[in-house]
Amino acid sequence: MTDKQTEALIGGEPTIELIAGQHPNGELVVEKVLINPQQQANSYQLLKSPLFVRGIARADIIQAMEKPKGAFKVLQHGGNLCLRVFSKEDFSNTALSALEQNLTSEIEKLGGDLDIKEPKALVYSIHVSCGFNAIEKMLDEALSCYEDVAWFYGNVYDPQTGEPLNWWQPILAPTE
Repeated sequence: MTDKQTEALIGGEPTIELIAGQHPNGELVVEKVLINPQQQANSYQLLKSPLFVRGIARADIIQAMEKPKGAFKVLQHGGNLCLRVFSKEDFSNTALSALEQNLTSEIEKLGGDLDIKEPKALVYSIHVSCGFNAIEKMLDEALSCYEDVAWFYGNVYDPQTGEPLNWWQPILAPTE
């Protein structure tokens, strides 16, 4: 790897560090994300949706900014929603393991994938064409019996304003 933004390999795949937030002490929090370098300088396609970096999902093409390190801009949305499921308990315990298996199965039926499985977090990518209503209904039903488990979109709302990003409008627009 000759690109200075590319920091390491995870499972043989290249990664870059992106800003995921800011620690209360002022330090930037970064997350390594799997990428596929693109021809345009400092541009990458995401191979998985991130756990903490907001505003992006699998298949998006981003461009890394020079400063601050880890900043980026989205060049093109790939059409996937990033779904994050967080739990106070570990997903390896019996009840939550069953939830994870059921949820993963339901998302896979809709064409989605489990991108990240951490002890207390799951990250899924699913195409926006599946429909917000269908996805939200499936998640709400699956999690309804679990008080300490919640889900969130990772790339639907602006992190600063909370307003919808609306990147999906052109993707869902009827073609003539």
